[in-house]
Amino acid sequence: MRLLMLGGTEFVGRSVVKAALGRGWEVTVLNRGRQEAPPGVRSLRGDRTAPDGLAALEEAPGDWDVVVDTWSTAPRAVRDTARLLRDRAARYVYVSSCSVYAWAPPAGYTERAPVVDGARADADRTDYARDKRGGELAAVDAFGADRSVLVRAELILGPYENVGRLPWWLTRMARGGPVLAPGPRELPLQYVDARDLAAWILGAAEQGLSGPYNLSSPQGHATTEQLLRACAGVTGGAAELRWTDPEVILAAGIEPWTGLPVWVPPRSEGYDALHGADVSRAVADTWRWLRGLGGTVPRHPERTYAWLDPEVEAKVLARTGRA
Repeated sequence: MRLLMLGGTEFVGRSVVKAALGRGWEVTVLNRGRQEAPPGVRSLRGDRTAPDGLAALEEAPGDWDVVVDTWSTAPRAVRDTARLLRDRAARYVYVSSCSVYAWAPPAGYTERAPVVDGARADADRTDYARDKRGGELAAVDAFGADRSVLVRAELILGPYENVGRLPWWLTRMARGGPVLAPGPRELPLQYVDARDLAAWILGAAEQGLSGPYNLSSPQGHATTEQLLRACAGVTGGAAELRWTDPEVILAAGIEPWTGLPVWVPPRSEGYDALHGADVSRAVADTWRWLRGLGGTVPRHPERTYAWLDPEVEAKVLARTGRA
């Protein structure tokens, strides 16, 4: 199989490249060259936001069995790339998001749930949900519904993460001491390991799948306590989890999801939309990756969440007792 990976140096894209190389596939990557792709690929340089950003791809010889695209900003970049490739590739896999569904989808929602309004394939950057939906529309417009796969992923964890959710928890646990642990501890969570996502994507290409797919672990395969104890364990176990009621956390002005990564309080409108995976493997591998970076975590320039301030955490902890 011949793969063209758009990106290929970070998070999901890098996982897809490594998985494809592991299967013996022939891999080409197109990216800006800010980071090196895994060894063994053919590298093309191009900036999809620039007027001539696809020149290297246009001039490259050959064709591909599958294109994988993780683009998450202006949909017109997906439109331009997909149109260029529609006669040179058999299938286009667009890594989308469950965020494309109209907020907030109820528990158990399927791929037939309503999607956000106002998305366009030719749009400049708008907001995350409409940008992802616009990317879907662009892929389908160029390749048709029968040759495009829309991977609507839930929360993704794993090595090379450039959003910072799991890295934040790992770094916080490594610091040790009392840690603000958002309750309830038995709250079911839902994730997908980036490497499992990559394996599914390659399998979908091999099988010739098409259409939209919600992709995540089974709901409730892990809990908040299992995730946080896994983080504490792989970082040395020096952290003391202080389980705190959601009401106390919210009263302190700490935002779910963007203040405390991953966590969304139960019975909130966002919980069913965002959650319900044994994540120990993703957690441990992500910690090993973080340690190998020497303390500097790469961050996506468009997703620079501040996360929980240590002083705010300390103030809340001062008002709580031991677990």
